[in-house]
Amino acid sequence: MKRIELTIKALSPLAIGKQKPGGSINEVERYIPGSVLRGAIAKHILQRAGRELENLATNGGDFADLFLAENPAIFQNAYPAVAKVGSKHQVVDNNIKVLPATAVSSKANPGFLPKGHGVFDTLIDSFCAEQFQHSYDPSSLKALEQGVDPRVETYNSLYSKHNEQYCTHAATSRLLTRVGINRYRATSSDDILYSIEVLNEAFIVANEGKNQEWDNYVYRGYINVSNDELVTKLTNFINNNSEVFRLGGSVSRGLGKVEITAKEIPVADDISSRIHVFNQALHKRWQDWSEAFGDGLRPAKSDRTPNPTSKRTFFTLNLHSDVILTEDWQRTTVISPEMLQQFADVEDPSLKLHTAYSSYSYTSGWNSAWGLMKDVELVTNKGSVYLFSTENRQLWEDALSSLELRGVGDRTCEGFGQVEICNEFHQIFRENPV
Repeated sequence: MKRIELTIKALSPLAIGKQKPGGSINEVERYIPGSVLRGAIAKHILQRAGRELENLATNGGDFADLFLAENPAIFQNAYPAVAKVGSKHQVVDNNIKVLPATAVSSKANPGFLPKGHGVFDTLIDSFCAEQFQHSYDPSSLKALEQGVDPRVETYNSLYSKHNEQYCTHAATSRLLTRVGINRYRATSSDDILYSIEVLNEAFIVANEGKNQEWDNYVYRGYINVSNDELVTKLTNFINNNSEVFRLGGSVSRGLGKVEITAKEIPVADDISSRIHVFNQALHKRWQDWSEAFGDGLRPAKSDRTPNPTSKRTFFTLNLHSDVILTEDWQRTTVISPEMLQQFADVEDPSLKLHTAYSSYSYTSGWNSAWGLMKDVELVTNKGSVYLFSTENRQLWEDALSSLELRGVGDRTCEGFGQVEICNEFHQIFRENPV
């Protein structure tokens, strides 16, 4: 499987709707979902090819291989690449990730250093505390030093690491007010006024007095293609038509204009090292907790808590996008060991789920090909974390590497179910926030 990196520059506001089921307000997504990218590229290929949809299943050629085959191309979400670095906003080329649900920051002044009180992760400490049957209630050391409320709460954000400094990624939005048009008179209709929430097409790079420098918002996403021969064809097609794609709704009103550039990039093969570094950090933290329970606080040697890090290999499954999970024909928000073995096509009786941090929401959408609403789905939110361990590490390294490319759950070709193994942020502890 090969990977295509997409760089999407917004040339006009983007109306990428996120309507909650049963709601009357059409909110906007803060990123470009993989389903939107998939639909826009597929639509333009069909327009260029001049083919009818019903003929593609049997005589679709490359289109059928990309979109209708058993292993279609996987269009992942495109996240904003604009970050605040120092005192300015700029486009960062580093890999953009989702903060784990176990990441927390001060309630008094949340955010990365130096602007906020810093962000740190609680997964490993929570696991150690549970094993030692000890309560774990973290607090912000920076807030304690400043004499303010030290309580912490979950910090949800996209982030990247730029020159050893962690920075937050986000896209801003605004409301566009529109008036309804009378179809018969071609004039404005009475009492019809509505607003559309859109993602901004530009951001301020620098603001010096009255002189402001602007630049276009940039989003970065990926396409994973199992058919190596189609990678070059798809890359060339996107680059040859880079300014004709339209994303989101209200494109007839001038919204959704983008410029997309594509390039082939190598697939990262560092699963083994990530698992190794994570287990080193976990083992070291376990030793710290063991020392903290010394001098009479620890039980007798014969009754001491056994060290689970000595014989088992631990790894985390981090959701990089929302995921649709089904177990026994029912929706769920937890990836059980049986489900993970099925996703990875691995049989391992020693696999164990230790803890899960997950939340849920609902999603729907519009199928342009059929002209119908998509089903309302229960989704597990991106950022959710699952901690597993196994006694058979060799069985899992290649399988987990494949899972990062293919994803887990349903509708992975639309950007759902993107996962990351052993996010490096789990190694950021309370005493050294970033």
